[in-house]
Amino acid sequence: MASTGAGPKANYATSSISTDEPVVSVDWLHANLRGADIKVLDASWYMPHEQRNPIQEYQVAHIPGALFFDLDGISDRKTNLPHMLPSEEAFAAGCSALGIENKDGVVVYDGKGLFSAARVWWMFRVFGHDKVWVLDGGLPKWRASGYDVESSASSDAILKASLASEAVEKIYRGQTITPITFQTKFQSHLVWGLDQKNMADRTYQHIDARAKARFDGTAPEPRKGIPSGHIPGSKCVPFPEMFDSSQTLLPAEELKKRFEQEGISLDSPIMASCGTGVTACILTLGLHRLGKADVPIYDGSWTEWATEPDLPMMKTRTGANGLFSIWNLQQTQSLTDVKESDAVLLHYFSRNGTRLDINKNHTAMETSL
Repeated sequence: MASTGAGPKANYATSSISTDEPVVSVDWLHANLRGADIKVLDASWYMPHEQRNPIQEYQVAHIPGALFFDLDGISDRKTNLPHMLPSEEAFAAGCSALGIENKDGVVVYDGKGLFSAARVWWMFRVFGHDKVWVLDGGLPKWRASGYDVESSASSDAILKASLASEAVEKIYRGQTITPITFQTKFQSHLVWGLDQKNMADRTYQHIDARAKARFDGTAPEPRKGIPSGHIPGSKCVPFPEMFDSSQTLLPAEELKKRFEQEGISLDSPIMASCGTGVTACILTLGLHRLGKADVPIYDGSWTEWATEPDLPMMKTRTGANGLFSIWNLQQTQSLTDVKESDAVLLHYFSRNGTRLDINKNHTAMETSL
């Protein structure tokens, strides 16, 4: 189903675009592309196994005038986790090197359609810049609509991308960067760290954007050494559920159905995670369209959680008695090899709606669901 209401009318100025709507259409961007207060960012990024080079693809074809935003370059240098949120100073330095100012309206797109652009949209919002939108359908929709692309990057654009990454690096080395044209205002409620585990009272509904097989622990994670599975209490809402076949964000009515089908209440707090904090932002994009603009991202997501030895993890499979969930697996074990004695707590959800909990002493307790 095609997205409806995806962008404002072409004769609107950027100052009139509502920040309640997280995306703009390719038609709107084409009509307003040369606006003095618009900065267009190619924020393409790909999973490691895809073996695609976003900066090379940018050089081959990008929206005219677009700058390249390096998701890995403008990131935290104090962690081994990939593309984590940088400090305020580092983000300000990176954006300033790109020539972005607070007066600018920022439109972000990527080479897949609706993927990594959502992460950069979220980053700008975390640092207090609300005048940011994702291009609905991204570069594929732009090209499918017959709009022109530039087939070679200007030396200025490539230089700016390099300078932005260098500026971030210098900030983490303790150096001063001038001039700073972009000022930040950190919105702490939009980002979670490992200390906010949500495990005790589970005030927030936790949604995970990864594929169901990775969530269940039946398919491997794309990063070497990371076991698959999920954080106890989380629910799987795969990010492709947010868009249609043309990679455009679904209408509000359809999005609402997708969340409700997974048992997510839009009237209660929600937080999101994924593998490394990228595709979770697509879920927040959909929730933003539904009026929930306060959904935090657990930045480290599963990659951080699964490498912490003392944190519980969960895998799920279907067995003879129904849904079979295993807590606290050793990270070296595969789901097919696990035995009841290996788990601290097992859950069997039978088809008749009875939950049988078995602890490590194999004491069974039946509870009604």
